Amino acid sequence: MTAEEDQEYRTARAKPFRIIGNIYFVGATLHNSSYLITTPQGHILLDTGHEYSVQGVRENIESLGFQLRDVEIMLSSHAHHDHIGGHPLMKELTGASILVTEADADVMSTGGKSDFRERAPWKPAKADRIIGDGERIQLGGVTLVAHLTPGHTKGCTTWTTVVNEGGQTYDIVFVGGMGINSGVPLVGNSKYPNMVEDFARSFAKLKSLPCDIFLAAHGYWFNIWEKVKRLEQGGRINPFIDPQGYRDYIEEKELTYLEQLKLERGGS
Repeated sequence: MTAEEDQEYRTARAKPFRIIGNIYFVGATLHNSSYLITTPQGHILLDTGHEYSVQGVRENIESLGFQLRDVEIMLSSHAHHDHIGGHPLMKELTGASILVTEADADVMSTGGKSDFRERAPWKPAKADRIIGDGERIQLGGVTLVAHLTPGHTKGCTTWTTVVNEGGQTYDIVFVGGMGINSGVPLVGNSKYPNMVEDFARSFAKLKSLPCDIFLAAHGYWFNIWEKVKRLEQGGRINPFIDPQGYRDYIEEKELTYLEQLKLERGGS
């Protein structure tokens, strides 16, 4: 990707598109993902982006022919401002229920003030329902399963669902995030003493999940730029079918984690 393409990827308004089945990309940019999962009884929105992203997400949803008022449930990948900063405004616009894990609900309710990263706060939002590990969220015949994968945040959540298309069944994984936050130590972190163990368990859990379609909270984690280009060119094979890309992502992030852990523990 050239420097010009990278700038466009991060800032230019993204065109919404159908990924597979009833799953659509509606993020305001390709950099920050938002997903619409449609059902006959209303829709599920996963991540809203920043507060200023909400207008773009709204326009993308409506340009696909769906109504914003039909969003019934709002989910999140993890409690950082670039993924849930838009939740309060989207809640006002839709009246949708906000469902989130307990640990991330705390951060969301304080607008980030209780975030162990000590970053600038954003507008807080209150959870309508706390969800647990393995909980199944059901609406209109669609089921999403919450997999608690903490480390990036204490309540980071990876979501899975199954889609049928063309007579085939596909396992979809929306990765919540497995990167180590910049400037945050793994070892001896008084604000997150279990971070090392949480990351280890999360990597093990991700490895156990079947995956055909690899999606995530940021587009660059699953090479969205190239996949969108290939999707626009047409072809028999959906470019988002990428089980190897999923395994590569986990391997890369785990290697980074292990290297930093070794360095912090004084290894050579």
